Amino acid sequence: MRQEIEAKVNEEGSEGVWVFGYGSLIWKVDFPVEERRVGYIKGFERRFWQKSHDHRGTPEKPGYVVTLVENEQLAELEKSIGGQSKSGDDGKCYGVVYRIKKGLEKEVLDHLDHREKDGYTVHKVCVYSDEPRDGSEEEHVVVKEALVYIGQAENSSFAGPVTNEEVARVIANTIGLSGTNQEYLFNLCEALRGLTPSHMLVDDHLLELEGLVHKFIMLEYCISV
Repeated sequence: MRQEIEAKVNEEGSEGVWVFGYGSLIWKVDFPVEERRVGYIKGFERRFWQKSHDHRGTPEKPGYVVTLVENEQLAELEKSIGGQSKSGDDGKCYGVVYRIKKGLEKEVLDHLDHREKDGYTVHKVCVYSDEPRDGSEEEHVVVKEALVYIGQAENSSFAGPVTNEEVARVIANTIGLSGTNQEYLFNLCEALRGLTPSHMLVDDHLLELEGLVHKFIMLEYCISV
């Protein structure tokens, strides 16, 4: 896929290379960009089901970070744990799509491949928006073709299905090279809340985890004093 992507960059009329972020890429953009747009992809939901053995955990005590799970697969996986909260937004997953600075596409993609090395692979998605445009509130395409990094169920770091309570207990007590696991969750929720004033973009899965992690942190504090 990389050869195909890099070849398209040099085509006449190319819109460049776009990358869709739904996790830490929303609030930690460590590469040069030409443009950013808020939007969503369809057919997927965000889940804290990808183990992190480096950034937010260790090989001995991995943390959890987000990946995307297709709606149909998610329904099957969650049957085994009694079902969990859905996004409530018809399978939309909100995030930010970035156009990589022209001329730096190869370097940035090399960097992202390394950053997302713990089980993620690159896929193509279409990014949409339902923000009003030209007087219309109808859904429209923001970026026709963007790259997204997904930790699919076949990768060795995929841990799903996992109950929210189990995930929250790990998040509350895990740290990696990039910081605490709870910081990752809280930063993601805060970033989603700040994307647009007209929508509630924090899905139910994140809201429940946020509440559970705060509860476990408070319980540990009460036990320690």
